[in-house]
Amino acid sequence: MNIYLKEIQSELNPFDIYTIFKDEKHTVILDSGMDHNNLGRYSFIGVNPFIVVKGRKDQCFVNEEEHKGDIFQLLSKLLDKYKAENNTDIPFIGGCIGYFSYDLGLELENISSNSLEDLIIPHFYFVFYDNLIICDNSNNKKYISACGILNKADLSIAAVEELIMKSSSVIYEDITKSKATFSSNFSKEEYIATVSKVKEYIRSGDIYITNLTQRFTASTQKDSYSIYKDLRKINPAPFSAFMRLQDFDIISSSPERFLKITNKIVETRPIKGTSPRGATPKEDEANKRMLLNSDKDKAELLMIVDLERNDLSKVCKPHTVKVTELFALEEYSTVFHLVSTVVGELRNEIDSVQCLKACFPGGSITGTPKIRAMEIIDELERLKRTAYTGCMGYFSFDGNADFNIIIRTMIKKYDNIYFGVGGGITWDSDEAAEYQETLDKAKALMRVV
Repeated sequence: MNIYLKEIQSELNPFDIYTIFKDEKHTVILDSGMDHNNLGRYSFIGVNPFIVVKGRKDQCFVNEEEHKGDIFQLLSKLLDKYKAENNTDIPFIGGCIGYFSYDLGLELENISSNSLEDLIIPHFYFVFYDNLIICDNSNNKKYISACGILNKADLSIAAVEELIMKSSSVIYEDITKSKATFSSNFSKEEYIATVSKVKEYIRSGDIYITNLTQRFTASTQKDSYSIYKDLRKINPAPFSAFMRLQDFDIISSSPERFLKITNKIVETRPIKGTSPRGATPKEDEANKRMLLNSDKDKAELLMIVDLERNDLSKVCKPHTVKVTELFALEEYSTVFHLVSTVVGELRNEIDSVQCLKACFPGGSITGTPKIRAMEIIDELERLKRTAYTGCMGYFSFDGNADFNIIIRTMIKKYDNIYFGVGGGITWDSDEAAEYQETLDKAKALMRVV
């Protein structure tokens, strides 16, 4: 298949352009809100869907028709059917965008689950788009691509371009105020006691580290678009996204990349180690230094880096898995994070879908050893995580891919908002500090709701 690409002239930013299509079902923006010269160079907007794949466990639907078989095999088959070369420097000019839920990982690892599922959404949801709008944030360039599936490529590009040219910038106002009362599946005392339980599992040798989450819920009349608009303003992140799906929306300001695959080179960037931003520049600098010098936080990250190296080694050529960055510090509006980068070269027979399946879910949001950590998470958290701590991103028709970890992310279904916040628990964890870390991570999400 040939993919057509046209550069257009527009001063609108990616969110301005997405706003044109915001009321259309199955529209999406992968919205890089910061670090435009590196992690956040490109933003992608998907319009004019031609295939929708969604389902749960062994039940899969393709354009509402039931399909028998494995979702990963199906995605590989569809991507191969529409395979196309990409002779540009743009990493994604055609393909599908979607998510895998954390709960799908339980199925992949055959982990028996007894936790409650109070939010029912698909375990996977992918949309194939006839048109992508591509924004190069570094060079302020805009492109429209077309596969020519629903309409002739030149006609579909012209139609999208006309809509963009007739539109204007979004006006940002103060955050829309609305009253919302948040409830959690843990009280403060319960969360602290559960951290102690995790430490007992560590003492008994079951695990070294486990990610423990509390899940907040609120009711709100505020629409998903307005929530995302406010969130991207106060808490920009390199792996943000907004997906408007069948009867629910995903609102994400994720700082973490799960997997990026470019020309058979795979990269993962686990985050472990968090410190709140200070109230003054002096306090801010002190908190930054504290995190950089924290043996506990560095130990957390080292354990997860070792797990990610092991996961990548399952799909990469021998001796190609390397740690290229170990304790990098990244700044966000409410927190600092420590981040590492691990890379490897995929074996010839491994495609991007198989790579993601082999490494899913990300080790930074399970713990190590991964399977035992996931069993303990299911026991102690008591609620299914659904999409939270799964991954969201794209598979490209040229074989490349890029997915985030679904953290700092809300799911809105009807008038209810759901989001999780958690952290890595080690033997050195302070129970009260771990609880406070979850609140630090929740600040921006709560503020916009």
